[in-house]
Amino acid sequence: MANYLTRPYWWDAAEPHLSVAASSPDNLPKHVETLIVGAGYSGLSAALTLARSGREVLVVDAGMPAYGCSSRNGGLIGPSFHKLGLSGLKSAFGQEKATAILRESMDCLNYLKNFLVEEKIDCGLHLTGRFRGVVKPEGYESVARESEDLASATGMQFEMIPRAAQHAEIGSDHYHGGVVYLDDGHLHPGLYARALVERVLVAGAQIIAPARVTGVTRNGAKLTVRIGETEVTAGQVLVATNGYSGPEMPFFHHRVIPIRSAIIATEQLPAGLMSELSPKNRGFGESSRLVLYYRPSPDGTRMIFGGRAFDLADRPDRYVPDLRRMMHRIFPQLSDTQVTHAWSGTVAYTFDHAPHLGVHDGVHYVMGYCGSGVGRASYFGRKVALQMLGDPEGRTELDDLSFESKPFYNGTPWFLPAFLRWNSMMDRFGL
Repeated sequence: MANYLTRPYWWDAAEPHLSVAASSPDNLPKHVETLIVGAGYSGLSAALTLARSGREVLVVDAGMPAYGCSSRNGGLIGPSFHKLGLSGLKSAFGQEKATAILRESMDCLNYLKNFLVEEKIDCGLHLTGRFRGVVKPEGYESVARESEDLASATGMQFEMIPRAAQHAEIGSDHYHGGVVYLDDGHLHPGLYARALVERVLVAGAQIIAPARVTGVTRNGAKLTVRIGETEVTAGQVLVATNGYSGPEMPFFHHRVIPIRSAIIATEQLPAGLMSELSPKNRGFGESSRLVLYYRPSPDGTRMIFGGRAFDLADRPDRYVPDLRRMMHRIFPQLSDTQVTHAWSGTVAYTFDHAPHLGVHDGVHYVMGYCGSGVGRASYFGRKVALQMLGDPEGRTELDDLSFESKPFYNGTPWFLPAFLRWNSMMDRFGL
């Protein structure tokens, strides 16, 4: 039997169903000015902007507020540059558009930093940078060139770290040097989500959960939202369900690829060992095919280690051994360390690797953060709310991107387990 808790470590400080005040579905109104589906970072950010503008706002969620990846993510923050990179964006959109999209990625990070300061949100924010390790010797120069190009386009700050100097950044011999992204940081995602919920409620919005939306229909200018057996009419509807977009709304279900991300938390570690693992309290990533991310806990007593799970379902019996193996590969000194928490959630990728916001059949939407949602969801949630208000400041560089699906894709990524296992094997053999 597993000797770890199968729930997010973050919930020890901010458990969704205990730490927020959500009304019962029995209190659903018949009509509301604005209805938001999804009470994660996107929906809450949008709700806060709308409510503070004087709008009547109702937020509903199938679980509890922030029950999904908003309280399950790793808490790393950074510019979240487009997954295609500068060269891929240039091929798709040209130099000017590519540069504008990347600069807006920096805007996402700066918005989040400023928002936390302005709102006086205490959520364990550490702006200590992120070290990205290079897994193959020949990859060092390409990472350096990539970083130089991004810095030139966006003003991103970085520092290349040769292998001989990497122990000042990380207590590991696994990498062949790396890069430090100096603008990055990490926070406590559960505390941040709780702070958003509290401010949404103070602003006058209503949150009702659990309340699963089973469909949205349009009849002229009228939108009807079905929630269980109840129908609520709304002047405007925003869908902000991201990796939890279900078949009830097929347009969105067929355009996002839910990918399971899993995380483990170690037991409390001696202060000396923590200082060895992360001498500068940085977050971490690497240049492998599979996404791998890790960081110290906000109080500096544990390592939080995450990556892609190979199953569509939540299977800690499978992803915990995988994550432990990868953790031991990087930090052999943790080989006898116990895992106290293990959990997973689904992030939403898109077929063009970009977030999307806009309007479909009268329904506004924002989603598709491709695994980098803390800053992106906060920023684009506010932007889509400004668009709903008719405010020109809601314009983004992503507004004219078409939200495409692929033929025969039905919302279930049956192909992912084999694809991820293949990439894992390539990483293990250095290919």
